[in-house]
Amino acid sequence: MNSFCEFITCVVSGLIHFQVDFRCKSEWMSELHLVHHPPSPPTVSPQRLDDPLSTRQELLWWFQVDAYHGTKIPDPYSWLEDPDSEKTQAFVNAQNQLTVPFLEGCEVRDLFKERMTELYDYPKYSCPFKRGNRYFHFYNTGLQNQSVMYVQESLDAEPTVFLDPNTFSDDGTVALRGYAFSEDGEYLAYGTSASGSDWVEIRFLQVEGAVPLEDHLERVKFSCMSWTHDGKGLFYNSYPDQEGKSDGTETSTNIHQKLYYHVLGTPQSKDILCAEFPDNPKWMSGAEVSDDGRYVLLSIREGCDPVNRLWYCDLQKSPEGITGLLPWVKLIDNFDAEYEYVTNEGTVFTFKTNLDAPRYRLINIDFHSPEQSSWKELIPQHDKDVIVFATCTYSSFLFVCFLHDVKNMLKMYRLSSGEELRTFPLDVGSVVGFTGRKRDSEIFYYFTSFLSPAIIYHCDLTKDPLQPHVFREVTVKGFNPSDYQTTQIFYPSKDGTQIPMFIVHKKGIKLDGSHPGFLYGYGGFNISITPSYSVSRLIFVRHLGGVLAVANIRGGGEYGETWHKAGMLANKQNCFTDFQCAAEYLIKEGYTSPSKLTINGGSNGGLLVAACVNQRPELFGCAVAQVGVMDMLKFHKFTIGHAWTTDFGCSENKQQFDWLVKYSPLHNIHIPEGNGVQYPAVLLLTGDHDDRVVPLHSLKYIATLQHIVGRSPKQTNPLFILVDTKSGHGAGKPTSKVIQEVADTYAFIARCLNISWVK
Repeated sequence: MNSFCEFITCVVSGLIHFQVDFRCKSEWMSELHLVHHPPSPPTVSPQRLDDPLSTRQELLWWFQVDAYHGTKIPDPYSWLEDPDSEKTQAFVNAQNQLTVPFLEGCEVRDLFKERMTELYDYPKYSCPFKRGNRYFHFYNTGLQNQSVMYVQESLDAEPTVFLDPNTFSDDGTVALRGYAFSEDGEYLAYGTSASGSDWVEIRFLQVEGAVPLEDHLERVKFSCMSWTHDGKGLFYNSYPDQEGKSDGTETSTNIHQKLYYHVLGTPQSKDILCAEFPDNPKWMSGAEVSDDGRYVLLSIREGCDPVNRLWYCDLQKSPEGITGLLPWVKLIDNFDAEYEYVTNEGTVFTFKTNLDAPRYRLINIDFHSPEQSSWKELIPQHDKDVIVFATCTYSSFLFVCFLHDVKNMLKMYRLSSGEELRTFPLDVGSVVGFTGRKRDSEIFYYFTSFLSPAIIYHCDLTKDPLQPHVFREVTVKGFNPSDYQTTQIFYPSKDGTQIPMFIVHKKGIKLDGSHPGFLYGYGGFNISITPSYSVSRLIFVRHLGGVLAVANIRGGGEYGETWHKAGMLANKQNCFTDFQCAAEYLIKEGYTSPSKLTINGGSNGGLLVAACVNQRPELFGCAVAQVGVMDMLKFHKFTIGHAWTTDFGCSENKQQFDWLVKYSPLHNIHIPEGNGVQYPAVLLLTGDHDDRVVPLHSLKYIATLQHIVGRSPKQTNPLFILVDTKSGHGAGKPTSKVIQEVADTYAFIARCLNISWVK
């Protein structure tokens, strides 16, 4: 699997709550963006705000008015786009001063936090992986803010601490963000990020004795880390210096990324520029050294669409070493499809691609005969199943993970012929971790589901017959999975498309509409939302009597690129319609009722929630939108937002402006028609160091919501925002902040929906 391709698509998209490299999916991701519930009117009416809280430039000549293709759009809260202004900071402080006391007054808050702390205190492991002669894995005793990397000389040896990110800062807000071992396993490069920002600093260790080296790389963002096999250095990406700060609180756009090669033992100022794209400032690249160490493959992307250019360089043809811009051979020099490196045998390279295959296939390309007519198909596209990743292990085997109706399957093939050898049995759930490289003779894979936190399997590929066995299985004390059930159903959207949805609840409940419902969705960027374990959601089901539903709406990757394209650009409304139909299904079938239903999503899912609230306010009782994209006319102007235009479009294009303005959450807030119809209770969550989806989106949305809807006499449901400090888009968030966030969220839901705690 090409981790750069997965990484860039997820990292840049904002999605990223499920971002990720299948090899190291973090436990907290499920906690952060898959849990929240329904509303009802409290005694406090915080949405009735007066100046300066929602300072609006009331006088016409103060208004900023933007012109889009002859249409004038007022932007009265454009001043909130400056995170450093006194007015913005005063606004944030005033909002928090309203929200925090409300949350503190929620009876469920302390109960939820106590129970969350108790149940989240279970051991968390990653898959072991071998580098050189040593094994490494991540382990969290339960409530540590960051998971710790351990090392052991053999699988039977006692693990010892190798790298502890909890020592990076006193409060756990400096996190490990990416790592790469040299081919011989003797050096480690690792990234750190502060307060959830996407900015990374790369440091180095000598593995023997865990000795820190002086090498230190800055200005790193959305970067690869790939060592040359001689161990002399590694490729990475960075951005040019810019005016102003770069600490994660800025909004300046990220362009002109470059690829460098760092030679170990030299200062960053001596790093070698290997690739740049001055005529294409939005292009981003990542280098990957081939399994045999001979080639460097360069994947180039211009956005979040699953398409890339693919260039390569034969290092053997540069005997003097890496000294400057590499002589790249442009194997694929368009953005027509995606090509993800799997492995190579000499000049024959295996790629995972969606070329003429929206559900992906594996092909072989011989660099000696690179013309497309000479390409050979190794594993064809399946009729329904999507290839998620493919990796080569033990020289001659391919392990391929498929997605079948949003459930993972793992199969083994012969590299030389594409012959299918066996299927590894899995329950209904997800493979969120896999380790095993071409040089390794064993694999580990990590399985999880809505009711099972972790089962890590190990398989020795030298044995005949192959027999995977449970290496580690994690259980949570105080929670009995047999008391609950998971059901997958398929419901019709407005156009008749069948949409899959998982529903989790206690066994034996009556479908009488009395239960609080919690509906989560994402729907974008080709990201598939597969079953995952979440303590906070299970507490909602167990102690708040709730029903959890996860809708796999269009725009995601659950059925490949066809499913993705059905929910992007001109088809984006399908995402919102699918989600609303999910709510209608839950109500019709008696799982919940509108006044008891909460909808939730983060990032692109925050956009989903806000758009649905605008379009169907009567359908939901509560809405929790986390780090959402709310200003669809200007998102491309901030940090990495320009990369999302591949999914959303861009207001600078007339046709695309016409799509965007119809659903942009910020521009479609209105007082609902009908007697007794109001907006659901709304809680927005964002972080002051979110430099993926910058906080201005949530700030402008809440200010407009409070001004238009909050002043309506019939709006009694609260409209709140909580801006966390030293917090970003989600990655690296310490356990203490995760627990507090879910406690606040569920407390809000419980209070607004009048839900009682069930012991």
